Amino acid sequence: MIKFKRIETGIKDLIVIEPTVFGDSRGFFMESYSKKDFSEIGIESEFVQDNHSKSKKGVLRGLHFQTKYTQGKLVRVTAGAVLDIAVDLRKDSPTFGKYFLIELTADNKKMFYIPSGFAHGFLTLEDNTEFQYKCTDYYAPEFDSGILWNDSDIGIEWNFEKYGLSENVILLSDKDKQQQTLKEFIESGVVIG
Repeated sequence: MIKFKRIETGIKDLIVIEPTVFGDSRGFFMESYSKKDFSEIGIESEFVQDNHSKSKKGVLRGLHFQTKYTQGKLVRVTAGAVLDIAVDLRKDSPTFGKYFLIELTADNKKMFYIPSGFAHGFLTLEDNTEFQYKCTDYYAPEFDSGILWNDSDIGIEWNFEKYGLSENVILLSDKDKQQQTLKEFIESGVVIG
């Protein structure tokens, strides 16, 4: 029996995963990760760290990455909903600078696999949203970096109005308000990896 369905995104190696969910009047059961079953759908990553955040509606976290000790991530929402995004920063990728957006919710139970070499972020769409993710490497603050969430060269369509939000009311950390643009990242000559 196939436990996980692999859905292509149009960007190489960036994958949406639908788990098999068993539900009845009592609730539901699902596996959220199995090394063997993930290997069967082409994800061979080894995860070394799990993270968990909780945010109110309108929090935008990202777009984050590490320039060394790069992290692949397997992300999902266990309460609430997010608009999740990954931006391809792999230097030789034909989709460099392109992005993919997906709604991840506690109800749809979809997961998103983001390999290393991508910037990642999310916008919370409900209060008390809980976001959990596995990482392929440890957090290394000295190599922490990011791209500005509203960089016009990337042109992310956040669709704030669709979710009852506006650009004026989103909540950002001081760090995320001052991230570099994609152009500044390219001009810096820094290579991820």
